[in-house]
Amino acid sequence: MKNNCCTTKTKLRSNEEYKSLINRLNRIEGQVRGVKNMVENSAYCPDILIQVSAINAALNAFNKELLANHIKTCVYEDIKAGNNQTIDELVEVLKKLMK
Repeated sequence: MKNNCCTTKTKLRSNEEYKSLINRLNRIEGQVRGVKNMVENSAYCPDILIQVSAINAALNAFNKELLANHIKTCVYEDIKAGNNQTIDELVEVLKKLMK
């Protein structure tokens, strides 16, 4: 049985997961536009840096949510189906996230 997760390198997300991720990305996009506007309007450097820090925190929260969903769905289903390559893939992703 082929699952709908990572074996096909796509993922069907629930409406709840999809909406949550898109909402986070929309907020991040708005924050980035705000920082661009600050630069265009010659805002004070520390004020811009604080906003960039907030964007980094928002991206980290997005990554945490996406990673948790990935582990609970794709990784779980693949391991259950005997596809242990997913563990190696997860380890590689974690290495990249922890740079």
